[in-house]
Amino acid sequence: MRKFYSLYGCLLSEQCLYEAFKHVKRNKGAAGIDGQSLSEYEENLKVELSCLLNELKEKRYKAQPVRRVTIAKEDGGERHLGIPTVRDRVVQQALRQLIEPLFEPDFHPSSYGYRPARSGHHAIHKAELFIRQYQRQWVVDMDLSKCFDTLNHDIIIRQFRKKIRDGSVLSLLRQFLESGVMVGHHVEETNVGSPQGGVISPLIANVYLDAFDQFMKSRGHRIVRFADDILILCCSRSGAENAMKVAEHYLENELQLTVNTRKTHIAHSNEGIKFLGVVIHSRYTRILEKKVIKLKQKLKQITKRNRGVGMLDIVKELNPVLRGFVNYFRVANCSRVLNTLIRWVRRRLRCTQMRQWKTPAKLHRRLKQLGYRPPFKFIRMQSWRNAASPLAHFAISNQYLHKELKLIDISKVRTGILVPELG
Repeated sequence: MRKFYSLYGCLLSEQCLYEAFKHVKRNKGAAGIDGQSLSEYEENLKVELSCLLNELKEKRYKAQPVRRVTIAKEDGGERHLGIPTVRDRVVQQALRQLIEPLFEPDFHPSSYGYRPARSGHHAIHKAELFIRQYQRQWVVDMDLSKCFDTLNHDIIIRQFRKKIRDGSVLSLLRQFLESGVMVGHHVEETNVGSPQGGVISPLIANVYLDAFDQFMKSRGHRIVRFADDILILCCSRSGAENAMKVAEHYLENELQLTVNTRKTHIAHSNEGIKFLGVVIHSRYTRILEKKVIKLKQKLKQITKRNRGVGMLDIVKELNPVLRGFVNYFRVANCSRVLNTLIRWVRRRLRCTQMRQWKTPAKLHRRLKQLGYRPPFKFIRMQSWRNAASPLAHFAISNQYLHKELKLIDISKVRTGILVPELG
């Protein structure tokens, strides 16, 4: 394995820090404990980068504690995020740009999380390949408890030292690990873990877990990993049971991580394997039901009938949400789901428009404008049932919604697509 020395000097240029800032700006993000936003930092960018560069040159740079943010998880638990200051994010990004290319070529080929030119789509495709083409239909679905929060600092440095022999770079890396976290008005030490939210944390996790990937490869086990979501794919149940024991032992004893035994389980692809928001079966892939439910809850908020927002503005809010959903889940065999979903969205929009019209007279006026001849029935304008009536369809046609209001038609999207890996 090739070793790299004298890397720290590559960080010591204003151009390097400027490129790092541009990347940080693209990713946006909130302010750290100093309250300084990206726009405020950019207002005085030249001075800020110059000060940062001098601190790095003189080895005076000191990472500040991260700001603790807690977000709710779908299973009812909580996830802790650590938001570094803008200046710390810039240094982390510069460091990541320097050292990530040194590790990237040697990462396990079935590792997909937070890597260039790789995505969740590629991970899903690889799992489908193993299950359907290579008949590895017994799958160990491994769940790690608070993976990012329990990474051992000494093991992290040991993993990085396998390639990096520059003490200044390793010292900078340890600073980010041990900078502490601001909880309320006091700082807590961080003796373990790498805060989610840090620019360099994904690389740290990949380097850390690559030891597990390579170990499983040496034992002949096929895996697919996206960050801390791990599948081990086997040809028999006994093989899966053995793989699970081997994996648990290595993760808990060698990497000092905690396997969530309540969620870790063995399943056959005939039952379906839950992975990255989809369920992979032996012959097809579907969207996880709770993802559709979550989307509908979001769409309901946008299409609330009492918002007092015009239809054009509602559609402008809907389109990015629908586009993001379908662009991700088009890897699944979900044409029926998308067709049902867009019909439901159109009905929500008709219901909203009818409520805004308030009286049947305005509905009738719209029908006359479109060339329909009276008499027309008087219907309740606030009724969900009547939003599916023929009069509502005539007045607010599919063509009107898609052609004039520019609502994207997700039912026209090609689904079940394969996303092969580059190269």
